[in-house]
Amino acid sequence: MSEVRAVAKYIRMSPRKVRLVVDLVRGQDVDQALNLLRFTPKAAAREVSKVIRSAVANAEENHGLSMDELYIAQIKADEAPTLKRGRAGARGRYKPLLKRGSHVTVVLSEKSEA
Repeated sequence: MSEVRAVAKYIRMSPRKVRLVVDLVRGQDVDQALNLLRFTPKAAAREVSKVIRSAVANAEENHGLSMDELYIAQIKADEAPTLKRGRAGARGRYKPLLKRGSHVTVVLSEKSEA
């Protein structure tokens, strides 16, 4: 049973928003997950689908596995470093803007024929 990984780092999207999309595809077949992401109207769907396609390419190129026999064993969206910016607020104050980022990790595994 071989596992294949792909990681997308420093995606400029809040991890909370990315997790909404990641939770949709966890545990699904790769083909079914990519099809679902194609019609999901969230910006994070495009980034998550890129990572899944990268993991599939790794599986085909490095391990000789077919896309049909793979499923998403693990997928997670972790927090990346936050860019701290600011803007002027009322009465001469400083209002912080936290521009959050994400790291998305995908682990694909072969379906077991039991």
